[in-house]
Amino acid sequence: MSVKKRVAVLANLKQNAPHWEGMPKDQWDDLDSESTVNALVEAIRSGGYESEFFEGDLSLVDVLPKFRPDICFNICESHFGDAREAQVPSLLEMMQIPYTGSKVLTLALALDKPMTKRVLTYHDLPTPDFQSFERADEPLSEGMKFPLFVKPSREGTGMGVSKKSIVHNEEELREQVDFLIKKYHQTVLVESYIEGREVTVGMVGNLIGPVGRRLPFNLEASRIQSGLHFFPALEVDLHPYEETDTVYSNRLKVELATDLTYLCPAPLDDEMVDELNWLAAAVFRVTGSLDVSRVDFRLDAHDNNKPYILEINPLPGLSPGISDIVMEAAADGLSHTDLVLAILHTAMRRYGMLPFE
Repeated sequence: MSVKKRVAVLANLKQNAPHWEGMPKDQWDDLDSESTVNALVEAIRSGGYESEFFEGDLSLVDVLPKFRPDICFNICESHFGDAREAQVPSLLEMMQIPYTGSKVLTLALALDKPMTKRVLTYHDLPTPDFQSFERADEPLSEGMKFPLFVKPSREGTGMGVSKKSIVHNEEELREQVDFLIKKYHQTVLVESYIEGREVTVGMVGNLIGPVGRRLPFNLEASRIQSGLHFFPALEVDLHPYEETDTVYSNRLKVELATDLTYLCPAPLDDEMVDELNWLAAAVFRVTGSLDVSRVDFRLDAHDNNKPYILEINPLPGLSPGISDIVMEAAADGLSHTDLVLAILHTAMRRYGMLPFE
């Protein structure tokens, strides 16, 4: 009789996070709820695996050897440090335990938005012009023209993003940069504001074929996307909130997530969908992503909806019903359980635990 494989679900629960006096209200908005973790465990068990949840902290060094997982399903955000999303994967690699999703370097890179944009710029991928600020009084680089968009360099879930993120002059710029540096104690990203629609593209899989080049090109097929499954693009209808939130803000993502109108598939023509999928595959490639990711875009309303890459999230939220990639999968006919098992099986094939289909 075959023995069930064991899958440890690793996450950081909001209820287990540290708290201190004066902590920003949104400090742990990117951590997961107990209901999300329970849904992941149940989805994995439904696939015929043994599964248990473990808090993603230093206790893993003691508890994982006792559970003896064949693989870990990792969604850990962690709590502190410039590369906090890479901390648990680093532990797992030291312990030689396989895990889902991207590896240490990619997770550290993608959390740092300015560093990610430097990689995109090197590869000639379209991303808004930008500058990283360590101080509010740094001179604005030549070529950076208002309006500009201001956000923390290393936060997710729209943290630090509001209507005030769009700045139109030096005074607004300095005020917002100063506010974010003091609140989040990190550098601040300032980039050209792309007025237009915001869409996101999720994908599961891994690129197959000759992808060692700067971008996934070859002579026979100009755009290599084989091995990646793209979900329908998603767009949030922001029109009802134009007076308070002209962007996909932290308030919308957290407080009003269940009230928003999501357009999925987003109303885009086939040519634009193909372009977004290609760019998403290219970002996936040059950042070294694995198994699952979501890439966010802005479509320039003043330049024929030209797509600009905002960022890649190699640890996309997996909350049932409300996370972007979950809704995209649903529009593609996949349930939350289907999506979770697709990510797990993609990683297991990469490690040789399952045959390729």
